[in-house]
Amino acid sequence: MTIPTLKIGGFEWENALLLAPMEGITDLPFRIICKHMGADLVYTEFISSEAIIRDVDKSISKMIIDDSERPAAVQIFGARIEAMTEAAKICEDHGADIIDINYGCWVKKVVNNNSGAAYLKDINRMAETTRAVAEAVSVPVTVKTRLGWDDENIVIVEATKLLNETGAQALTVHCRTRNMGMKGHAEWSWIPHIKEVAKMPIILNGDVTTPIEAKKAFDTTGCDAVMIGRAAVGNPFLFRDVRNYLDNGADAEIITPETRIEYCKKHLNLALQYRGFPRGMYEFRKHYSGYLKGLYYGANVRQELVEMETKEEIFKKLDEYLEFLNNRPPKPSYSPAETDTDSQ
Repeated sequence: MTIPTLKIGGFEWENALLLAPMEGITDLPFRIICKHMGADLVYTEFISSEAIIRDVDKSISKMIIDDSERPAAVQIFGARIEAMTEAAKICEDHGADIIDINYGCWVKKVVNNNSGAAYLKDINRMAETTRAVAEAVSVPVTVKTRLGWDDENIVIVEATKLLNETGAQALTVHCRTRNMGMKGHAEWSWIPHIKEVAKMPIILNGDVTTPIEAKKAFDTTGCDAVMIGRAAVGNPFLFRDVRNYLDNGADAEIITPETRIEYCKKHLNLALQYRGFPRGMYEFRKHYSGYLKGLYYGANVRQELVEMETKEEIFKKLDEYLEFLNNRPPKPSYSPAETDTDSQ
């Protein structure tokens, strides 16, 4: 069987695993962690083209790329071609390896601004904007979108035909409609139809949550790469497990408490380096639940951690918690079920 290969510009990967752009999640620290775990290509949070051209500090900071995560894609969104092209040039100047255009965000405030998934109502505008951005920069330009606005308006095949002629070098398809948001099941069955007309690589996104699902996506759809999103939140180890399974058929490794707490600390350190204190500490709080998921008494410890005000007390608590877990006697076969919500 031919190994799926993703080529974007001068970059090339086999069995490519991509970290999806996620607002409030895929900041630089999380991207570095996922890259270390085996993600081939990582994406920034989506950034408003209007904010970029106005030099808004928060948006400019989102496009900072560390050499350890390269290659990395910066994702932009917006309604005006002029703003999108100018923003793309700024992203290139700031070191973006790839520029990705968001035509799939389903959130109402984005759509109401004629951005994101609003382009699904006018795929000619999607093609026009993509062509303009691709012509404005020298780095590769890629596109991320959805199947269509709703079940009665699936436009992805026709959109792909138009995008073929724009200079876009890859297309990521989140296999849901705009109206589905993040609900329901991703319809992978559309990928083979898209592949039939595509002149560029097709990346499958949606419901890739396990190593087995990742392999199934490659084997049953003919996609050139898979993109992992929500399943990696709190579980960056998923990239390692998928890679091992695809390359060697290896089963997923057991994620020990030592590993979870080790990477929780690494991630927090990166957050503090990137955001500074105390902002980095506060913004990291959303990650505790993921790192402690499934650990005995984890919910209680998480609640204590989010109330702490210094890195030192957080690290001390994590060390004490690990010692507690390591010294906890095995659960007798006759004992009552654990009541902690994180252990069920």
